[in-house]
Order: sequence, then structure tokens, then C-alpha cells
Amino acid sequence: MNVLFICSKNQWRSPTAERLFASHPAVNVRSAGTHRAARHSVNREDIQWADTVLVMEDKHKQHLKAQFRHELMTKKVVVLDIPDDYQYMDPELVEWLTEAVTAQLAL
Repeated sequence: MNVLFICSKNQWRSPTAERLFASHPAVNVRSAGTHRAARHSVNREDIQWADTVLVMEDKHKQHLKAQFRHELMTKKVVVLDIPDDYQYMDPELVEWLTEAVTAQLAL
């Protein structure tokens, strides 16, 4: 399963999720951001690659729906409701992501 993690600037939350699940045998992972200044801005190829898109906040889902409506028609998009309150690999963020992603993907 190909899983795309999305946050705003692809700086803290989505890269943490990507790192956490990079070696999981059941998934292939990538991360991207919705902001123009993101480390890696989400693009059409990312959306087409993904089977499931996990976004940190509802605003990310709305952004994707506005920009990639056609590409998302066959994709599962899930809002994890994780606020932008954490640094990369923050232990609380790691715990939250581990629980939320494992539950969503039934890993």
C-alpha cells in the first residue's frame, strides 16, 4: 500500500510520519506539504502514486480537494487531526502518529 502523509510545510509532522513508517513491510511512504514554501510541495504525481492520503488537518484535505479533485476521486483521504504543535520526531508526536496511522491503516 502506498501512503502519502501531508502537512503544511513538510517540515515536522509529515516527515516524522514518513520516517516512522519507512521500514514497515506493509507500506511504501512519502510525505509532502500543501504550502508553497514546503520542503516538498505535494504534486499530481504524489497523489497518483498514493493509495491512501493521510493529512494532519482538515485544511490540508480542503487544499487537496481544491487542487487535485480529479486525482482524489479514487483515493482514501483521512484527516488525522494532529495540530502543528510539534517538532520533528517529538516523542508526543511519534506516539500520536503511531496510534493514529496504525489504526487507520489496520497495521
